[in-house]
Amino acid sequence: MAAADPAKFSSFAEFYPFYLSEHRNPTCRRLHFIGSTLVLLCLAALVVTGNPWWALAAPLCGYGFAWIGHIGFEKNRPATFKHPLYSLMGDWRMYWQLLTRQMPL
Repeated sequence: MAAADPAKFSSFAEFYPFYLSEHRNPTCRRLHFIGSTLVLLCLAALVVTGNPWWALAAPLCGYGFAWIGHIGFEKNRPATFKHPLYSLMGDWRMYWQLLTRQMPL
């Protein structure tokens, strides 16, 4: 359930229900999952190869897939623009919940 005023959150615990309300569309959640998985693979490639281009590819993959999900399927604006830190935390909590089947993929 969305908070009454999504512009103001006093904690991540307060923000996360709003974050989930912005990710109701299964295709959007799947695109987030794919993007986050690619981020992890890019970071692994960076560690293995030492090639700094992987550091640039990581956010492009993560944000690219997420924003396609929001624009094309959720029809909303990503929370990243108003709540960048909480949004990043929400991405990884949702990723874990999708990975562990606590939330439908």
